[in-house]
Amino acid sequence: MSTGDDASAAEAWAGMQAFISGEDRRRALRVGLDLGPVKAEILVSLMKEPMTLREIAQAFDVDPSAATVAVDRLERRGFVRRGAHPDDNRRKLVHLTDAGRQAAATAQHILNDPPSELAALNADDLAALTRIFATLNSKPETR
Repeated sequence: MSTGDDASAAEAWAGMQAFISGEDRRRALRVGLDLGPVKAEILVSLMKEPMTLREIAQAFDVDPSAATVAVDRLERRGFVRRGAHPDDNRRKLVHLTDAGRQAAATAQHILNDPPSELAALNADDLAALTRIFATLNSKPETR
């Protein structure tokens, strides 16, 4: 069942894509932190609590060797350190360092703060967008 026409939907979709692609958070992460999105997200996740390499691999849907490589690079940058797991000496926990906490906070702002153009919209427009996206996101995934 369709309530709008295909041309209007295509125009709305093109406008959304143009706006989002203009908001390149990857570039901002590279400029601000010299990090890619996955490594930045790992740092943000570690703000909550330390994680094992296996937990990192599972959380980011990568194989354990890729998680190890990412953590190795973050460790070389001084953002994380590995420490003994309190319950199992065979496993290591990945912890943020002070520099890692600062980088994670910066990454969190880069990844999550709304673009200034969006924040500048009036309350009615923001409410309409919020309602529209809630509707779009409540549909069962068919992709």
